[in-house]
Amino acid sequence: MIKIAEYDSKAFKRERAQADADVRYIINDVAERGDEALFEYTLRFDGCKPESLLVTQEEIDAAAESVGEYFLDTLKMAAENIRAFHKKQLSDGFSMTAPFGSELGQIVRPIEKAGLYIPGGTASYPSTVLMNAIPAKIAGVSEIVAVTPPDKEGRVNPAVLAAAKVAGIDKIFKVGGAQAIAALACGTESIPKVDKIVGPGNRYVASAKRLVYGLVDIDMIAGPSEILIVADKNADPVNIAADLLSQAEHDTLASAILVTDNKELAEKVQAEVERQLELLPRAEIARQSIDNQSAIFLCSSISEAIEIANDIAPEHLEICVEEPKKYLADIKNAGSIFLGAYTPEALGDYFAGTNHTLPTSGTARFASPLGVDDFIKRSSYIYYTKEALSEVKDRIAHFARFEGLEAHARSVESRFRGEGNG
Repeated sequence: MIKIAEYDSKAFKRERAQADADVRYIINDVAERGDEALFEYTLRFDGCKPESLLVTQEEIDAAAESVGEYFLDTLKMAAENIRAFHKKQLSDGFSMTAPFGSELGQIVRPIEKAGLYIPGGTASYPSTVLMNAIPAKIAGVSEIVAVTPPDKEGRVNPAVLAAAKVAGIDKIFKVGGAQAIAALACGTESIPKVDKIVGPGNRYVASAKRLVYGLVDIDMIAGPSEILIVADKNADPVNIAADLLSQAEHDTLASAILVTDNKELAEKVQAEVERQLELLPRAEIARQSIDNQSAIFLCSSISEAIEIANDIAPEHLEICVEEPKKYLADIKNAGSIFLGAYTPEALGDYFAGTNHTLPTSGTARFASPLGVDDFIKRSSYIYYTKEALSEVKDRIAHFARFEGLEAHARSVESRFRGEGNG
C-alpha cells in the first residue's frame, strides 16, 4: 500500500545499482569485434539470432499495415503535434558588427548523425520513436538510425516500426542493451558511428551511455520514470490514483508521489490506488513501485506543496488544484508540467506535442526536456581588420601577460612588427 507521511528531503533518496564493470566489458568487446559481438549478445540477452541486424523496408511496410488504420492515423496526428511544437524551438545564427570593420557571429548547424535507443523488454514504446526522431528531423540531422531489442523470433514490435516510418527514421537495427549503445558509439560493419545518442533504457543502457560520453554526445542519463502530483481538496481521488499508477506500471523502480494539504484526499487516494492496482494488467510491476518507491506526503498548504515539488524536481509534475496556472511561475524545477484536472500526464506522453524524454532523478534542477537544441551545435566566428586589431592589441597583450602567457601576447604584437611593438 502507498504510504502516507510527512516529507523529509534527506530521506527522499533512492539508491541505483550500477553495472559499469559489465557494461565496460561489453563496450570494449563490441568496439573490437563489431557485428560478431552484437550477434552473440543478441542471442545471449534476447534469445534470438536474426539473419541480419538491419530491419528491411519490407518489414517496416508490413508492420505499418499490421497496426491498423486507426492507430496509424493516431501516430500521424501525434507526429504533427510534435512537429508543430518543436518547430517553435528552431533558432538561427546571428552576426554583429563592431567598429573598424570587425564582425562577430554565431553559426547554427545540425549534427550529422543521431542514434536513437528505443526500449524493448517488458513494453515497447512507439511514442519514444516519435519524441526522439522528430526533433532531430526538424534540426536537420542528415542521418537518423535507431536500435531496439528484437523479440525471441528476431522481430521488432510492429508499432515501433510503424512509428519509425511515420517519423522518417533512415535505418533501424535489431539490437538492444549496452551492446547497442556501444555499436552506435564505436560503429560496426552494419551500424554507423553516430555523433549523439538519445533515448531512455534500463540501467545497463544508462550505464553504457554514461561510459561512451566523450566518444559521442548523449542526451541525458535517464533514471526510472516518476510523477509528482500536487492536489488540493477539490481533486478527484479516482483520477489522482489513476495518474499515479500510470507511472507505477512503467517499472518496479518508478516513483509516484502525491503531495497534498488535505488528509481526507490522501486517504481516499490511498484506498483508490489499492482498488485500481488490482485491475491492472501490469499489477505485479506497479505493486512494487507503489509499495517501495512511492508515497503520499501531507503538507500545510499548496504553497508548501510547490516547495516540495521544487525540492524533488520531478520528471512529470501535475498541478491538480483550483486555478493551476497561478502556480506556474512558482515552479522552478520540473521536466514537464501538467496544469489542471483535464491534463493527465499521458496526454504529454503520447499526443499533445511536448516531448516526453525528460530529466529524471532530480536532474530537472539543471536539465531540460529533449528538443531541437539537442541536435544542433554552434560555432562562433570572428573577423577583425588590421585597424580593429590595432585599437585593442595593447590591451590583449597586457591581459595575456597577466595570465603568464607570453606567446599569446606576442602572437598579437607580431602582426605589428616595425610599428612600435617589434
